[in-house]
Amino acid sequence: MKQFWTMVYARTMEFVRDRGTFFWNLLFPVLLVFGFSFAFSGEGQPLFKVGVLDSSPAALEGPASFLSIEQGRFIVYGPEESRTAVLDRLRRHELDMVLDPADRSYYLNVQGRTASLLRRLAAADPVLRGYLERTVSGAPIRYVDWLVPGVIGMNIMFSCLFGVGFVLVRYRKNGVLKRLKATPVSAAAFVTAQAVSRFLIVILTSVVVFAGTNAFLRFRMEGSWAALLAIASLGIVSMEALGLVFAARLRSEELVNGLMNLATLPMLALSGVFFSLEGSPEILKTVSRALPLTHAIGAARAVMLEGAGLGRIAPDLLFLGLFSAAALALASALFRWE
Repeated sequence: MKQFWTMVYARTMEFVRDRGTFFWNLLFPVLLVFGFSFAFSGEGQPLFKVGVLDSSPAALEGPASFLSIEQGRFIVYGPEESRTAVLDRLRRHELDMVLDPADRSYYLNVQGRTASLLRRLAAADPVLRGYLERTVSGAPIRYVDWLVPGVIGMNIMFSCLFGVGFVLVRYRKNGVLKRLKATPVSAAAFVTAQAVSRFLIVILTSVVVFAGTNAFLRFRMEGSWAALLAIASLGIVSMEALGLVFAARLRSEELVNGLMNLATLPMLALSGVFFSLEGSPEILKTVSRALPLTHAIGAARAVMLEGAGLGRIAPDLLFLGLFSAAALALASALFRWE
């Protein structure tokens, strides 16, 4: 254990003494949060999204239908999507209106920015004549409230992948691992020490970034802080495990840099870091569900914005745990000192 904690201390101090990297890990996500908060602080264009329960858009279209307006967008939900789940999206302002042709009714969020406009358009629309209006309520969610889990998740991803994987490849290339091989330190102890050091660094920087920006922006927090911490912890472990897979054998910094960028780009695009995949093609959603960052960000948003408990986010936590175990097992089987 003395050897283990000595290595943890050595790796941590190596990172802290690299002041440029240390402060960039703190400064970069803060700049993103404040930048996006400023950029998207306006009201934006009057675009509205209409969810349709288990029906074809063609059944509702007509020559005078407001549903064919260019600023409007259809999202059709099949029978696998429950009415409750779709109405929850309306409460969270992810949708502006929900149509239920089977029940000949439509739903509006009374606190929605476009509720009054959509009510008037629906009343004048011959296609919706005879539809009963129903209402739900839910306070609007600022974009920055929705954004912050994605920015923190992105920072965790980059910090863990490059802070663990890239560093080990550099050690191998510079002969550090070859010299450590001659010591009593085992491969498992060395790799675990690297992971523990990076875990402590990333969890502390994430807490500092979140607390510092929250002091000024006051993020919406409906759920448990303990659940949010559990999500962040499992997210860090899963990203570290993925980084160890890349670092297990490679000794070329250029190659590992390219492979890690190849892994991070899909997660940046499909894990909901900056925008929602609501209404995207199903193939993109399927690919997204196979990415660990998707589950970490989705669970964090559910806790912060919807007050979800551990029971609801259990599938996401289970995915992250299984992904981490599988990646660590693969990294252990592939690991070489030289």
